[in-house]
Amino acid sequence: MSAHASDPLAHERAHLADSRAALRAMREEVESLDTTDVAASWVSAEVVRAGVQERIKALADLSHAPLFFGRLDYEDARAEDARAEGSPADGSGARSVRRHGPGDEDAHRFYIGRRHVHDREGDPMVIDWRAPVSQPFYRASRRDPQQVRLRRRFGYTHGDLTAYEDEHLTDTSEEDRGSALLQREIERPRVGPMRDIVATIQPEQDEIVRAAVEGTVCVQGAPGTGKTAVGLHRVAYLLYAHRERLARTGTLVIGPNESFLHYIEQVLPALGELAVRQTTADRLVAHFPVRGADDAPTATLKGDARMAEVLRRALLSHVTTPTEPCVVVRGSRRWRVPAYELAEITEQLRERGIRYGAAREAFPQRIAHAVLIRMEQAGEAPDDRVQDAVARNAAVKATVKEVWPAVDPARLVLRLLSDADFLAEQAAGILDDQEQKTLLWDRPARGVKSAKWSAADLVLIDEAMDLVARTPSLGHVVLDEAQDLSPMQYRAVGRRCSTGSATVLGDIAQGTTPWATGSWQEALRHLGKPDAAVEELTQGFRVPREVIAYASRLLPAIAPELEEATSVREAPGDFAVRAVSAGELDAAVVAACREALGREGSIGLIAADTRVDRLATALAEAGMPHLDPGEETSETARLTLVPASLAKGLEYDHVVLDEPAAVVDAEPDDRTGLRRLYVALTRAVSGLTVVHASPLPEALAD
Repeated sequence: MSAHASDPLAHERAHLADSRAALRAMREEVESLDTTDVAASWVSAEVVRAGVQERIKALADLSHAPLFFGRLDYEDARAEDARAEGSPADGSGARSVRRHGPGDEDAHRFYIGRRHVHDREGDPMVIDWRAPVSQPFYRASRRDPQQVRLRRRFGYTHGDLTAYEDEHLTDTSEEDRGSALLQREIERPRVGPMRDIVATIQPEQDEIVRAAVEGTVCVQGAPGTGKTAVGLHRVAYLLYAHRERLARTGTLVIGPNESFLHYIEQVLPALGELAVRQTTADRLVAHFPVRGADDAPTATLKGDARMAEVLRRALLSHVTTPTEPCVVVRGSRRWRVPAYELAEITEQLRERGIRYGAAREAFPQRIAHAVLIRMEQAGEAPDDRVQDAVARNAAVKATVKEVWPAVDPARLVLRLLSDADFLAEQAAGILDDQEQKTLLWDRPARGVKSAKWSAADLVLIDEAMDLVARTPSLGHVVLDEAQDLSPMQYRAVGRRCSTGSATVLGDIAQGTTPWATGSWQEALRHLGKPDAAVEELTQGFRVPREVIAYASRLLPAIAPELEEATSVREAPGDFAVRAVSAGELDAAVVAACREALGREGSIGLIAADTRVDRLATALAEAGMPHLDPGEETSETARLTLVPASLAKGLEYDHVVLDEPAAVVDAEPDDRTGLRRLYVALTRAVSGLTVVHASPLPEALAD
């Protein structure tokens, strides 16, 4: 009998040790590869070496991330099917498992982890969570066991396997009590950047994660429902299932700000995915530095979808109707294309609706083709080389320059924003007189480089650039906190996945920009994905019950069409609302932070942007150092001072919310202010303390 047969925990620890050893061997094998003289050119050799280095990084054994977190024991028939299922990404079939003891029961056993690990014979010791055989770990139940006899979850403490928990899915007599280990993992305090959720993915989340790559999915998710994590894990899954395709076309994650990107940046590397680019919606279109700022009405108007038609008109206004013929001289012969025929060619190109630059490139070829027809009618036999030569003829070039001139997209936008007459001509019937006045700059810039472009202006330039030349499309784009984008920003993102797919993540109730999304149907139409499926996540895993219930009091005022979120958290969480006098406010906030620091986990002090400097001074005077958003928390630095405008998407174990009325008053209108407050209230994972001197909003006053 095996020494571990009567001690399951020892058995599992032995498998963990062997799996880690196998992973080290896999990495060492890659490190030992000789990449010299493997390619004919130095460029190819560099590509090979870069690929090897990426593979070495992907095989890193992360001490803070358990190598496997679950186990599936299949019934015999299903096990045979499961072992036949291979990994489309790396060929890692599930044909057998490493055995530690006698008997055939291990042959039907699969350990589920963050990445595939195999022994020296190629037999898998850990199956990638994205493999088909792993799917029942997330979806099997007593109602539908999917031929899984036993599902085992593992508990870890500082990387050491310390506990396990079994669910006998085919035993109908056993009571379904839920998973204590799963609950503990969900509620585990968090310090540092965002963690992956591969061990806790729920069935409704898994369906979104594994949705087909061809389809676009929109996820409406209440706070704490894991929509961001679902989007990131969907990228990881798609890269696994369609690696060759997405490696060729590319993937991109778009977040609301740099602090948010820093918070999530370790999730994909922890899953072994290193090649996914991350950016913000503003950085996506940063063709020039942002030196200016728009007020809310101006930015809203520039983000209006009607601006796309104004730009299209403005661009096509440069195309003129030919009034003179084009005469091409070749040798002793002169070939004349009359003005009416040039006008017909011009109109045909306009009617095709192709991009301005493509039409401009086609125009000389069309003229050359007309010349070649005349040559053939005269008895000559010109070929393609003659047509290309005619297209490059000086007379043809002069006609193209006159009729279809080159247009610089940035100069086009500059002229629209600076020239009242030009704007009036292009916006007639689209924008009224007042809207045109709103768009015009007070002081026109002298040139493109000296212009004080705003963030909204750069989106217009991006639109104009796409009207001239097609924006390259990626295979898949994840757009997070999408509810805050303007229609023109949606168009900019949609151009990046026009031939690919997207995962759109957001919460209508958390829209805090003046141009925030009114409905997902409208947003998806602007994105160019009107047929995308909209999935709603309402079951929270992060925010405590009492906290989400308190914040949800605001929903009737900010998003009455949404369902109230619920929480699966068993613990109600620490929750307190403290009213103090105006003179005591700063001291009371500092005291609440000190109290929170006495607990485990990260602490976020969220305050209206106008209050941040004052609170920073109060914390310094109290001898309490703090971090800024984007700086990584640690065991010795757990307190972050967060302006309310940057809180979206971030999470802290304990949140101290300073003066809710100030958060509301900082926004241009009450609805936006209440939405900003809703965001701030729902950043807490374990506890929330609200400290206020001014009256609370009516919905929260009881």
